[in-house]
Amino acid sequence: MVPADRRLGGAVHGVDIGAAATRTAQPDGPERAPSLDYLTQLARAADTLGYEGVLTPTGAHCEDAWIVTSALIAQTRRLKFLVAFRPGLVAPALAAHMAATFQRLSNGRLLLNVVAGSSDAEQRGYGDPLPHDERYRRAEEFLGVVRTSWSGARFDHHGAHYQLSDARLRQPPVPIPRIYLGGSSQPALELAADHADTYLTWGEPVALVAEKVDRVRELAAARGRVVRFGLRIHVLSRDSGGRAWRDAEALIAGLDDATIAAGQRRLRALESVGQRRMLDLHGGSRDRLVVAPNLWAGIGLVRGGAGTALVGSHDEVAERLAEYRAAGIDEFVLSGYPHLEEAYRFAEEVRPLLG
Repeated sequence: MVPADRRLGGAVHGVDIGAAATRTAQPDGPERAPSLDYLTQLARAADTLGYEGVLTPTGAHCEDAWIVTSALIAQTRRLKFLVAFRPGLVAPALAAHMAATFQRLSNGRLLLNVVAGSSDAEQRGYGDPLPHDERYRRAEEFLGVVRTSWSGARFDHHGAHYQLSDARLRQPPVPIPRIYLGGSSQPALELAADHADTYLTWGEPVALVAEKVDRVRELAAARGRVVRFGLRIHVLSRDSGGRAWRDAEALIAGLDDATIAAGQRRLRALESVGQRRMLDLHGGSRDRLVVAPNLWAGIGLVRGGAGTALVGSHDEVAERLAEYRAAGIDEFVLSGYPHLEEAYRFAEEVRPLLG
């Protein structure tokens, strides 16, 4: 689920609700279906444990983020929802209207995660023919229309991808939702510098994360903007480091070489620069999964997206988070397997160590 209301050493913490009801890395591992009962249980736990919000992802692999969050706002009180959505699959004026409605119904608990890149093949499955870089150019125009709509002004827009005449959002959202953007390609970094309130990146070694933070900060400064930074990563924290590493290995114990090879081929075929960076950390080899102190890439053998986890004792995980914080990370988006139990463990065992 996303950011937390309790500032932990200046950092904001949360969790990814999309990891809540997914299969473990083992093909024969336990699975919790994303039922409304289970997602409600998870959201209520996050609400009471002090997390600021939850990330609801987008894509063919999961339930629709807008519908999930709409079902959960009445089950929570202060929890925010970082709703992922893709420009091009919804018109910008409609997206602005949806966001405004959500803000009113939730009493201002909406954050927006704009996913511009993704996979060409998956986008075509939704009827979107644009290639990767052109989707980022469209996202730039999309966000311009959304922000103009949120001003409440009447306007016309005639661009490469959108044509609006006499458009006006009669009830703008209050507050204006914060925009989260990720991506590692140059178009993604430029878009983040132009529009992101928070730039999200995946869990690479601290030095690589720091390089990316510095790059986006420079690009944003050149535009007169200041951007916050978030890290999307899994956590596996235990009373001892030995127990944590044993539990990590158990997550992938059922994966044979053929399954790993097939997963790596599938992920390598994606256009995402960030995905390639994840894969390059380990090269598909079981012998290269510890890619930095307490940073384990085993989840990325078969799982797309965020493929690394902080693994270790509660003290070790807290120390690594502090290092990311020192590198410029302001917010953490966390997840684990099983998700509900790891959300409790982090809140009760790691968070008190953070300041």
